[in-house]
Amino acid sequence: MAQAQLFIDLDALARNWTALDSFSAAGVETAATVKANGYGLGIAPVARTLAAAGARKFFTAIAEEGVMLRDILGPGPEIFVYSGHMPGDAGLIAGKDLVPMLNSVEQLTRHFEALPDHPFGIQLDSGMNRLGMEPAEWAAVAELALPRGPRLLQSHLACADEPDHPMNARQLAIFRDVTDGLGIPRSIAATGGVLLGPEYHFELTRPGIGLYGGAPFAQANPVTRLSIPVIQTRELEPEEAVGYGCTWTAEAPARIATLAAGYADGILRALSNRIALYSDDTPCPLRGRVSMDLLTVDVSHLDEVPETLDLLGPQQGVDVLADAAGTIGYEILTALGARYARQYMGGTQ
Repeated sequence: MAQAQLFIDLDALARNWTALDSFSAAGVETAATVKANGYGLGIAPVARTLAAAGARKFFTAIAEEGVMLRDILGPGPEIFVYSGHMPGDAGLIAGKDLVPMLNSVEQLTRHFEALPDHPFGIQLDSGMNRLGMEPAEWAAVAELALPRGPRLLQSHLACADEPDHPMNARQLAIFRDVTDGLGIPRSIAATGGVLLGPEYHFELTRPGIGLYGGAPFAQANPVTRLSIPVIQTRELEPEEAVGYGCTWTAEAPARIATLAAGYADGILRALSNRIALYSDDTPCPLRGRVSMDLLTVDVSHLDEVPETLDLLGPQQGVDVLADAAGTIGYEILTALGARYARQYMGGTQ
């Protein structure tokens, strides 16, 4: 079989949620962000496992994801939609009992006109300049919105993965300035904010990447292992090259294994010649360029060629690949391709 296997440890996912939950006080609720198909790992088993672990609030990016999530979880858990109430969303929001995080005066007007009695939250821009009402916008509509009882007031930190960045304290001060004393549950902390400490926790935290084993949660349990089959091996003589562009040339006799995965499977081309795959604990360097469906790996130092090599696993997590590619672990996870055979272990599937 040439299909690569993506092993997903749902028990590790649950342990990561429990660990992040333990960082905040008993009165602080820990939600779970499951957008982008559960960060590429499969929203159904991910959401069911997190619900079984104790999560009762979930966040998705768009209403369509919320609809899918409601069908998975059934009634009960609250499902918040980061993108708010977009044109055409009213039926989805009402039909599946979603809570849109209203991002603008326009969205607030749309929601109050279409669904005047339906729950909502408010997203506030505290300096990231991406989504949410700016302080002046919020001041203009707060007297209209607050009597209707928003479920949540939320903002998002731009630099939470850098604990000493002055932007964190600046955003916290702005958020407090526009929300203190209102008596509405608040949230500003995703994974990085959880790790910044109690002053960032408010009534609700909403971790995402840390649940799936990514930075900045350094103590996270590895959740994924990607095992790629070897299709063929060949012996190279000195000065023979490998792959498109001949970007790697053997300096001595070498044994090269060709593996069945490539950038069509989300293995970024930027990783070419920069990483290793693993045979148990032994690193095997990637030689030459990542191509659409194939990798070429140096296995000269192994006593025998294994049937598979691991790109992700305990020896090498998503952030190692991200650093090598000049990106972030989020991109590595969400790029994981549809051709992988996903194998779930533990959890609630």
